[in-house]
Amino acid sequence: MFGLTCGVSPDTHATELAEFIVHARAAADHLVRERATTLPGAHPHQSLARLRARAHDWAEVYPELGLAGNAAMIIGPREMTASANLHRRVFLHSYRTEMDPDGTGLETILTAPMIVAQWINHQYYFSTLNPDVLSAGTKTIHNAIGGIGVLAGHSGDLRRGLPWQSVAVGDTLLHEPVRLSVIVQAPLERIGDIISGNQVLRDLFDNDWITLTARPSPTTPWHRYTRYGWASQPTRTHKKENR
Repeated sequence: MFGLTCGVSPDTHATELAEFIVHARAAADHLVRERATTLPGAHPHQSLARLRARAHDWAEVYPELGLAGNAAMIIGPREMTASANLHRRVFLHSYRTEMDPDGTGLETILTAPMIVAQWINHQYYFSTLNPDVLSAGTKTIHNAIGGIGVLAGHSGDLRRGLPWQSVAVGDTLLHEPVRLSVIVQAPLERIGDIISGNQVLRDLFDNDWITLTARPSPTTPWHRYTRYGWASQPTRTHKKENR
């Protein structure tokens, strides 16, 4: 992927792209080591090559943990989360209001990447919440049927959810079944207009499949979206204990 990107990028961006690739590879290595602390049969002190080989091993029941644990999506400037450890549970989408005067950028984010994040979230949500009906059971006996699902063994009902190994290890859940929380830093009126003009967004937000919290700027209070309008969120303060 990196080689292809280098081939199509303009020469004027060669230095920046090379710098990005160095940082991206370092981040990828760090992520592999971090995931190895919870991946069954893996260990952070194993070689990176051995850890990555699991993802291509068809005999490996736990090649990787995918997006288990996903819970939220944040749409806003990177400085909102730069100092926080989000433990791989949050989809991040960079957005700055001042660079999007007519709101078309935000509309694209809410109607495309956010919808995909909701698909992913609900795939994990339902596969964990009701595994007997909505999951795909153990992957050790799966037979793929075209590109639409799997069978457990050679017969039975078509299973379309995630395999149990994607959401749990044995009887221990790896994924917490929660509905997606979306946090946005953008003008509330703009967000409301985008939702009002899109039936899919209205269905998701008005029926509480997604929780939406937003603020216009870093200095303004948070508000939660409801089907009746925006509701202010109480501000939490942390008091120091006298010792």
